[in-house]
Amino acid sequence: MRPTVDEKRRTFRDLHETGCFVIPNPWDAGSAAILQSLGFKALASTSAGLAWSEARPDYNVARDDVLAHLTAICAATDIPLNADFENGFADDPDGVAANVALAIETGVAGLSIEDSSWVPDDPLYDFDRSVARVEAARKAIDDSGSGVFLTARSEGFFAGKPDFDDMLARITAYAEAGADCLYAPGLREEDQIAAVVAAVAPKPVNVLTFGMSVETLSKLGVRRISIGGQLARSAYADLIRVGTEIAETGDFSGIQGGKLNLNKLYETYRED
Repeated sequence: MRPTVDEKRRTFRDLHETGCFVIPNPWDAGSAAILQSLGFKALASTSAGLAWSEARPDYNVARDDVLAHLTAICAATDIPLNADFENGFADDPDGVAANVALAIETGVAGLSIEDSSWVPDDPLYDFDRSVARVEAARKAIDDSGSGVFLTARSEGFFAGKPDFDDMLARITAYAEAGADCLYAPGLREEDQIAAVVAAVAPKPVNVLTFGMSVETLSKLGVRRISIGGQLARSAYADLIRVGTEIAETGDFSGIQGGKLNLNKLYETYRED
């Protein structure tokens, strides 16, 4: 019997209590089913991977399309999904709350809200508005009674404002505002990661790895490790490599996966 949405949500919350786990990022239902088959305990969507699959740059997929995407992945898999919900698809806290309520209905076990506005020359919401947006997301989840797990992201290192002190102040404030998990993508230095873990303890921290191993990040106190769009990027890189060989030389030897029975794999997760 497939787990219920509530069971997935309880499982996801439990995963953050102890230890360290990897939460890889599929870009569609098919890649999600493959990652589930490999034994991962949870998944996270990727805004970049979804956008690329629709021939768009990152942050150029409409809210309703993202909601449909999340619904499809949740339906195709039996393990919890955390939604990359970008900036909540709204600038103001009320808009964030309304959209978080919609995301909860897709069946996700968790979701993340960023403090990035992506406005040129001013890519982060100001401190007070950023905190209010997290508070709004928290209230929307609490009002729903869903138990969805809230991750607050501080995007300075990705948005062109790599101010560590500002990021640390934001992450700490988001923890106090009710975020269940904290995430500052772009950190690469062990001492910075350790400082974030210490600042928000005992709340769990997610790290986007750029090559650091599970063992290394676990020793730093990290509870959750994500990969972002890197799996999608790797898949597209292989597509471009093989496609280029065929287009330029007529050589098909680079094609791999001939014995990979995806029909059999997907039949395993098909609804009767």
